[in-house]
Amino acid sequence: MAERVFNFAAGPAVLPESVLLEAQENLFALPEIGMSILEMSHRSKTVIDIMDQAEADIRALASIPDNYSILFLQGGASLQFSMIPMNLVAPEGHADHIVSGHFAKIAFEEARKVAQIDLAGSTELRGFDRVPRQEELTLNPKADYLHFTSNNTIFGTEWDEEPDSGRVPLVGDISSNAFSRPLDVSKYGLIYAGAQKNLGVAGVTMVIVRDDLIERSQDNLPAMLSYKVQQKSSSAYNTPPVFGVYILGLVIKWIIDQGGLEEMERRNLEKSRLIYDAIDSSKFYSGHAITEDRSRMNVTFRLPGPELEQRFVEEANSNELAELRGHRSVGGIRASIYNAFPSKGVDALVSFMKEFERTNG
Repeated sequence: MAERVFNFAAGPAVLPESVLLEAQENLFALPEIGMSILEMSHRSKTVIDIMDQAEADIRALASIPDNYSILFLQGGASLQFSMIPMNLVAPEGHADHIVSGHFAKIAFEEARKVAQIDLAGSTELRGFDRVPRQEELTLNPKADYLHFTSNNTIFGTEWDEEPDSGRVPLVGDISSNAFSRPLDVSKYGLIYAGAQKNLGVAGVTMVIVRDDLIERSQDNLPAMLSYKVQQKSSSAYNTPPVFGVYILGLVIKWIIDQGGLEEMERRNLEKSRLIYDAIDSSKFYSGHAITEDRSRMNVTFRLPGPELEQRFVEEANSNELAELRGHRSVGGIRASIYNAFPSKGVDALVSFMKEFERTNG
């Protein structure tokens, strides 16, 4: 079997090794079934059981109230940028969006194509080095919802607490920090996450939505874009992303077995602290995000110049530290250390950073 490197990719991202090994073992044929999960009908009892178990485990992990539905959809989080306003904004209504990073801005722009969307706050003029403060937000108490992005993978910022939306339903894109810490779902009207960062593989999007909001869906929506249709069909109006749900289910079980959301939070705080300590104790490295808004999932930093950053990435690759190049829009270095990323990989990165500074600083 090939040796594995430490994968710092922002997404698709690292998976728990035990999940990969179980999926590998079962890929050819599920025990007592005699066929691969890739070959099975989504109407079969086995696949229905897999999807039901994934939902049950998500509910148990995050203590999701009974008046919320869990949907397994396609199109990534990006489709939700349009699907949410199509379903939740009333015919003459409007919604508020907070822009705190690249994908939050895209969500805002896409939503405006299908509904009246107002900008509630933005840190773009600051280069997205922090998230907006509550007192900086301009919120409409009659909005159909308030949308925010809980973690920003490109700029490396994260909301420590959700914005206070008052009586307006809060909608959260939690794609890059999903189930990385305890989550009070009852604070939200809807949360969604593409699986390929913290929950599994590309191809499935988890949507958790309060049932009363589903009733807002207009009957004239295309069936595939209607939460009401997807709920009534148990996410199987068409063939669902079966393999994606299967892997998501294995990842959720892994989180539960590891100790749940509290243990994920403990590990993620410790992993990110080690890298931030290396940055803060150095005059060679500089972080992008302000200290109080630093992400625990995506650590972003710069070196004194682009040539040094290029050399850093190349030498890191030679030391089995892969995918450390920052996003193409901002450059620099980005270390994505999601739930499944091992602590020994963080130790290896910190050791490499210190040696690289010694020889290049």
